[in-house]
Amino acid sequence: MPDELLINPALASLPVYQPGKPIEEVARDLGMPTASLIKMASNENPLGPSPMALEAIRNVLSHLHLYPDGNAFYLKNKLATHLGVKPENLILGNGSNEILEFIGHALISPGAEVVVSEYCFAVYPIVTHLFAGTLVTVPHREFGHDLEAIVGAITPRTRVVFIANPNNPTGTRASNQQVLDFIRTVPKNVLIAFDEAYVEFLEDPPDLIDLIRSDRHHNLLLMRTFSKIYGLAGLRLGYGIACPDLIRVLEKVRQPFNINAMIQSGAMAALEDTDHLRRTLENNRSGLQFLETSFRDMELPYVQSHANFVLVKVGDGAAVFGALQKEGVIARPMGGYGLPDWIRISVGTPKQNEHCILSLRKILAK
Repeated sequence: MPDELLINPALASLPVYQPGKPIEEVARDLGMPTASLIKMASNENPLGPSPMALEAIRNVLSHLHLYPDGNAFYLKNKLATHLGVKPENLILGNGSNEILEFIGHALISPGAEVVVSEYCFAVYPIVTHLFAGTLVTVPHREFGHDLEAIVGAITPRTRVVFIANPNNPTGTRASNQQVLDFIRTVPKNVLIAFDEAYVEFLEDPPDLIDLIRSDRHHNLLLMRTFSKIYGLAGLRLGYGIACPDLIRVLEKVRQPFNINAMIQSGAMAALEDTDHLRRTLENNRSGLQFLETSFRDMELPYVQSHANFVLVKVGDGAAVFGALQKEGVIARPMGGYGLPDWIRISVGTPKQNEHCILSLRKILAK
C-alpha cells in the first residue's frame, strides 16, 4: 500500500465477508463441468426465480440504456400495498446488506456500541468495524439469541442492536412473545435492526409490521429481502420497513439509482406469483423434514431449523466441505462463524437433497 495514502485505520482489522463458493469457481478448481455440481451453500431458492418475474424482466431488457427510476415509485407503492404500510415506510437497498450499510452511516460512529449475538450473520460485525464502532457480543443460548442477555448488554453507549429471526447461520427462532417483549424492553434511543430475511418460511411469524403501522416503535427497523423465497438473489433487492422519520434519515445516505430496472420490474411480478411462493414453501417443508430425518438416522447433531437451511455437526467441517465438493455438492463450512465442526446445508430440490445425503453418508463412512 503506498505510504502516501492515509487509509482509513478501521480497514486494518476489518474482516472480509466470505460468500458461499459459486458453482463456476468450484468447477474451475476441480476441473468438473458446472452441470455436475449443485449449490447448497447460500440459502438460495432451489426452484429458481418466479416465472412471472422472469417474464417481467425480459420486458425491460430493451430499455436498459435508460436509468432506472431512482425512487422506484411503482415498486415501492406495490410493496407498500402488499405489506399494508405506506410508501414512506419503505427504503430499498441493493440487497439487505446495503440496508445494513445505511444503518452504519446513520448511527454507527467511532466508539458507538453495537450489540449482537454470538452466532450472528457475519455482516453485522463487518459493518460495525467498518464504521469504527465497538462490537459487543452476547453468548448464544442453544445456538440462538439470548434476548434477555442482549437487553442486559445495552449501555448508554449502545446505538444499534442486530437481531435476525430466524437466525442465520443457525436457523433458530425466538418465540413471538419473546420478540414482542424484547422490542418493548429495548430503550427508545437504541435502534432495533430486526433482520427478517427468512420470515416468509415461518408458519406463524410475529406481526412486527403492525408495530410500525401503529407508529408505536420509532426505533424499530425491519429488514427483508427478495433473495430467498422469491429466488431473485442475483439481482439484489432488500428493503427496510420503519417509521417515516427514520426512513428519511436513511434515504440521505442511499446512493442514487441503487435499484436497477430489472429487479424493480421482476420484484413487482414476483409479489403476484403466489403459485411460485406456494411451491417454494412446500419444497422447503419437505426438504427440511428429509434432511433432519436423515441427520437423525446418521446420528449427526443438528440445530432444528425454521428457515431454508440446516446447521449440522459433521466433525471436521472444512474437510467434509472439501469432500462434498468432490462429490458435486457445494455446502457451507462454518469455521468462520466459530463452528469448525459444523457445515450449513441449504434445502435443495428432492433430487439434490438425496444426492447430498448419499454423498455425506459416503464421506462419513470412510
